[in-house]
Amino acid sequence: QKLKPTIHRIRIAPWPATRHRTSWRISSASCRSSATAPSSAATSPSSAQRSRSRTSRACCGRTSCTRPTSVVAAGDKLPVLVYFHGGGYCLGSFAQPTFHTFCLRAAAELPAVVLSVQYRLAPEHRLPAAIEDGAAFLSWLRGQAELGAGADPWLAESACFARTFLSGVSAGANLSHHLIVQVATARLAVSPVRIVGYVLLSAFFTGAERTAAEADPPADVFLPLELSDQLWHMSLPVGASRDHPVANPFGPESPSLAPVGLPPALVVAPLGDVLRDRSLGYAARLKDMGKDVELVQFEGQQHGFSVLQPFGEAADELMRVLRRFVYPAR
Repeated sequence: QKLKPTIHRIRIAPWPATRHRTSWRISSASCRSSATAPSSAATSPSSAQRSRSRTSRACCGRTSCTRPTSVVAAGDKLPVLVYFHGGGYCLGSFAQPTFHTFCLRAAAELPAVVLSVQYRLAPEHRLPAAIEDGAAFLSWLRGQAELGAGADPWLAESACFARTFLSGVSAGANLSHHLIVQVATARLAVSPVRIVGYVLLSAFFTGAERTAAEADPPADVFLPLELSDQLWHMSLPVGASRDHPVANPFGPESPSLAPVGLPPALVVAPLGDVLRDRSLGYAARLKDMGKDVELVQFEGQQHGFSVLQPFGEAADELMRVLRRFVYPAR
């Protein structure tokens, strides 16, 4: 039996840019998300895990911060992995055990400081609300970096803001893409934070025209095409089509990414996913534009496999892929 590294978890204060959003109440969608972090015993790789947490109620946005104790004890600074949970923009929570467990493992095994972000959900808050919350979080992170030694103690001690990565699964991958584009086109200032790469896991994209996999979907998929369509119907602005720029980054309404200086991208495509062609096409388009993109395909895996089976063989290989991407010189 493999030994799992001991980690710490902490909940850090929300970013103030969302204080005015008094109508955002996680409890209004309690059947779809959880406002309470899972217990350590329920989600940790080891029953010996030690953790401490705190929650600020100054506003509604929340973030969990996870870091490995062994590296921090040595005084090393770690790269920052900002993580956005999945759920088709309508479901999920940063505190949901499936997403939380992935963050625990990533923090311990990369290693990295993992910041898992809560954002508003549709249909109560349709897009671009979630993307606005992601941008507000990055602005908060920029403020932490500017504070230096005066930042949140855990970040001041262990976070290397000059090596920040954006990542997410499903809708979180979609959100990461749009934030990267905002940063790369100077619509979102993050300096002295430096985003040096981004990771798309089972990306949640769509389009009016069906791909080959969507036209002839695999049997027994975790995310049926009908559910994907319904989630987009509930999350996009009322009346928008599946070619809306948020849903289809290469659609007729979307600006070209060719002139955009994107950082290196890691695209993870599970081949048992009905949306697999969206990830494959994303990587192919970026490559045709001369972008730095790595595509990793997982045969037979389902949409969101990284969180559905966080300690399976595929998840083990994914952690090795992530480690090589975050630490390319190792």
